[in-house]
Amino acid sequence: MFSDIGLQRQFFEALAQIDEEIVDQIAAGRCAACGGPLHRSDYARKPRGALMAAAGEEFVTRFSLCCGRDGCRKRATPPSLRFLGRRVYLGAVVIMASVIAQALTTAKALRQATGVPARTARRWLSWWRGAFLLTHVFVSLRARLIGIVVEELPASIASRLGDTAELQVRSLLHWLTPLTTGSGDGSRLLRDIA
Repeated sequence: MFSDIGLQRQFFEALAQIDEEIVDQIAAGRCAACGGPLHRSDYARKPRGALMAAAGEEFVTRFSLCCGRDGCRKRATPPSLRFLGRRVYLGAVVIMASVIAQALTTAKALRQATGVPARTARRWLSWWRGAFLLTHVFVSLRARLIGIVVEELPASIASRLGDTAELQVRSLLHWLTPLTTGSGDGSRLLRDIA
C-alpha cells in the first residue's frame, strides 16, 4: 500500500500551509488561561523523514503561540498536520511505517523499506492498538467509518480515506490533529478550521 510512496516537497508544503492557517486562526483569539493576546513563538524541531519522507525534514519550524500578558506567558501550541505530538518522526512517517510494519515480517525488511528501526515501528503499532483506541479521535473515526479492524490499524482507517496513498495519509493526519498538541483540547482549537 505505502511501500512505493515517497512524499515529495509539495506534500509537506501543503501541510505547512494548513498548519499556518490553523496557527493564524488561533492567534486571532485570546489566551485560554488569562485572556491575554497571543503572539507567535515558533520553535525549531528536527523531524525525521526516514526513506519515505526525506523532503519533510526541511520543514523544521513548529508553529506555536505564547501569551503576551506579563505574568502568564503560557504557551499554546496549535494542532499540526506535520508533527504527531512529541514524536521525532513526521506524522506521515508514523502512519506509513506502521502500515508497512503490518505487512513485513522481518526487522531487516522493515528497515530497508522504510528507514525506520523495527523496534520503533512496533512501538507505534502498539500505540495504534492500545492508547489510540482510548482517544476521542478513534471513537469519532469508528462512528463514521464502517468496518475498522483494530488489529489492522492504521491501515484499516487509511484505506477508507481516499483513492491514493497521499490522500489517505493527508486525511488521516487531519483526523489526528487533535492529538498533536498538549495545549488544552485540540479539537476545540480546530473547531472552525477546515
